[in-house]
Amino acid sequence: MSRARISIDRDFTISEVPHRLFGSFVEHMGRCVYTGIYEPGHAQADEQGFRKDVLALTKELGATVIRYPGGNFVSGYNWEDGIGPVANRPRRLDGAWHTLETNAFGLHEFVDWSRKAGTEIMEAINLGTRGVNAAREIVEYANHPGGTYLSDLRAKNGHKDPFDIKLWCLGNEMDGPWQIGHKTAQEYGRLAQEAGKAMRLVDPTIELVACGSSSSAMPTFGEWEQTVLTHAYDEVDYVSLHAYYQEHDGDANSFLASAVDMDYFIESVVATADAVRAKGKHKKKINLSFDEWNVWYQSGLDTEDQPHRVNNSGWREHPRVIEDKYNVTDAVVVGTLLNSLLRHGDRVKIANQAQLVNVIAPILAEPNGPAWRQSIFYPFSLMAELAKGKILRTEVDSDKVDTAKFGDADLVDVSVTWDEDNGRMALFFANRGLEEAADVEVALRGFDAKSIIRAEVLEAPEGSDRFTKNTLAQQDQIGMTPLSGVKATGDELRLTLPALSWSVVVLEVGKN
Repeated sequence: MSRARISIDRDFTISEVPHRLFGSFVEHMGRCVYTGIYEPGHAQADEQGFRKDVLALTKELGATVIRYPGGNFVSGYNWEDGIGPVANRPRRLDGAWHTLETNAFGLHEFVDWSRKAGTEIMEAINLGTRGVNAAREIVEYANHPGGTYLSDLRAKNGHKDPFDIKLWCLGNEMDGPWQIGHKTAQEYGRLAQEAGKAMRLVDPTIELVACGSSSSAMPTFGEWEQTVLTHAYDEVDYVSLHAYYQEHDGDANSFLASAVDMDYFIESVVATADAVRAKGKHKKKINLSFDEWNVWYQSGLDTEDQPHRVNNSGWREHPRVIEDKYNVTDAVVVGTLLNSLLRHGDRVKIANQAQLVNVIAPILAEPNGPAWRQSIFYPFSLMAELAKGKILRTEVDSDKVDTAKFGDADLVDVSVTWDEDNGRMALFFANRGLEEAADVEVALRGFDAKSIIRAEVLEAPEGSDRFTKNTLAQQDQIGMTPLSGVKATGDELRLTLPALSWSVVVLEVGKN
């Protein structure tokens, strides 16, 4: 039996849980929009063509903010194509994903959908093929009350009141050679500075996210952030990070330790941003927006069941692209990535799992068919629901997992929150061990555990293995089940985590 001892103390907190940490992402890619959130004619479609079954699952998921409309898509997108009468909107070639974009769904539709979903909007602008003028014009169209050409055009198109979008991304992955309009750090830093300045002249209340590195493995990582922030520090509020993980060649141990890389990525960007702050003698701190993250099988998969590669043989509308089917192992990894984000909540104030539906997503939806939860839905939805109040620091003394990529990693990964207002503590555990259960002791210093409100676990069902998935035919193979044997008395919690599992425990610890 493996073991771990964890210590927490009510006096050692990291920050309040950021509301925007549990965000998602909708891009005009594959079937995320069309036959995902939007499918007129579907039996579950409302009067605007929005799938009510997907809306219900979005609310259950607990997504607080949605990034839109990309992603790589946005770097070749004209926002004006998605406004006005649908019959008059142009059909365009989308070079990012080699598809035909009908523009039947655009800015107005997304605003209406977001309001029904109860989510904040995080709007991305095109700094690939466009620039300062288009950036300031979309802010005027979206946010100015009225009395100008663009704000009156919004009213003419059906929305008299401003959209009041506060959160804006200054482009997408501009460090990537694959990006339409890819730029050097110097080129992008200056453009972001001038675009941000022009946007704030229209609406000084907005918040701006500058593009950071699209992965910690980029050859320009570190230097990119330093250069961009040297130019744009005063104009922006956040710098972005993107990261995707997958299991390579059966190396499950390294895959399960992916959060070690996420920790390194976050801490490196914080250090770089703070170095620019010191050198430039800036007063404010730049926080982080981890606005793309997930498990994504970018290699080793090319099947009809799990299509990956973009097919360049012809221009099609919303083809099936990277519709990964997630298993038990993937769900445990997603749980650890969420733990990493939560543990860094003092600086990571925004995070968006990519994407919401169909495309590397927690929700799958068939055209003219049902929608259901993937395995990765559960860690996200439960943490979005239960992670409230303050994030507590954790000291972990755990047996280790030997990994080829990251060296020794803690067998047990954990994050903890404490809600003073309702007297509840939520603990989120992952056991990375493939074979052995883990005995865990948690020292609750300064707390008095009165009762166990909730104890649930996600693991491979009896008689199955770690590759088990929820499918169209079997939509509920993976989910949360009761976790037995949890004991909490006074200042101690004891439990046993099954091998390869993700668990949540909620304790009543009394109000202040």
